[in-house]
Amino acid sequence: MDDTAKPAGRSAWVYAALYLASSAVIVALQLTEAIDTTTGLILFVGAMGLLIPMVRSTERKCRANAAIIRYNRRMLAASFGYVLGLGIAVALFNSTTLPPPAVFAIALLPTLPTFVMIWAMARYVIEETDEYLRYRNVKAALISLGLTLAVGIFWGFLETFELAPHVPAWWVLPVWAGGLGVAQLWMWARER
Repeated sequence: MDDTAKPAGRSAWVYAALYLASSAVIVALQLTEAIDTTTGLILFVGAMGLLIPMVRSTERKCRANAAIIRYNRRMLAASFGYVLGLGIAVALFNSTTLPPPAVFAIALLPTLPTFVMIWAMARYVIEETDEYLRYRNVKAALISLGLTLAVGIFWGFLETFELAPHVPAWWVLPVWAGGLGVAQLWMWARER
């Protein structure tokens, strides 16, 4: 091994599997009421720590350029902010009686990081010099947006016709993020 070679490290798939497994355990514990919301939040933020080596492993393997690295850092920071903001807002709302202005303020805690996510995506498209990578990112975002719109419209009609329970509008972000991941995996698999 020469001096410039870096150790391969674990695969991003290992970290992704650990993250998904630990998240599933946390959700199961919360659904069975074995843990409270605050404990679930703390455990989930800890599980999110697995996203850092997952992203770094992917960057190493793909020899990511500076624009992608900055994008990943921004999105990770915003994602941690979103989860923390959501957890704090839910915990405060459920544990105390707050006046409407305070409720408005805590509703902003998970909302503001979503603005950072949107900004990070826009910055990436601006900063990316490789036209193909820029195209792939925009295509994945559009696929995810289409999926989110389709799911939201379909679910909305199911609610209208009283065939499905109400789902809070904040679920748009997790559906969109999941769609973005699926779109990127689909494009990656097609190129293989």
